[in-house]
Amino acid sequence: MARLLFSAIASLDGYTVDSSGSFEWAHPERDVHAFVNDLERDVGTYLYGRRMYETMRVWQDLPGDSPEPVIADYAAVWQGADKVVFSSTLTGVSTPRTRLESRFDPARVRELVEDADADVSIGGPTLAASAFAAGLVDEVTLILVPVSVGGGTPALPRDLFVRLDLLDERRFEGGTVALHYRVDRS
Repeated sequence: MARLLFSAIASLDGYTVDSSGSFEWAHPERDVHAFVNDLERDVGTYLYGRRMYETMRVWQDLPGDSPEPVIADYAAVWQGADKVVFSSTLTGVSTPRTRLESRFDPARVRELVEDADADVSIGGPTLAASAFAAGLVDEVTLILVPVSVGGGTPALPRDLFVRLDLLDERRFEGGTVALHYRVDRS
């Protein structure tokens, strides 16, 4: 059975971007990037809001001339999955295997996950907050970078109580930590 997964790279104080909108501090080291590649290898469909889609669509044209195997690997993972973009402002999408939906409909997303042959990943904390509120998210992976940015966009919804059960943890050489949780619906 497919799961709805949410993963994010965040600062230690819980933000995916800082107050200026930058996430340069979150650029993963090679070992963290390889971990993310493996984490997303079994994803069959990515769900994005407009901003996350606009950020991620660069992977359609990568690896380009990049000599980094980890970059080529992630590009192949991303290109091999379907994408659904939820946006009321976009008029079209520019990547293959991508469809546009005008709004996030929890019932349709639930059905998509139930009918999926592979896991579904929801990208971006704003869209994920809607999925959390609807009780759709099954698992969460937070990759915490050892920096504190003091504000910005929170990785997890600020106005919603979500109980999480720790499934796994991993520490990386540079101090980044990955925490994998199951959403406790009890």
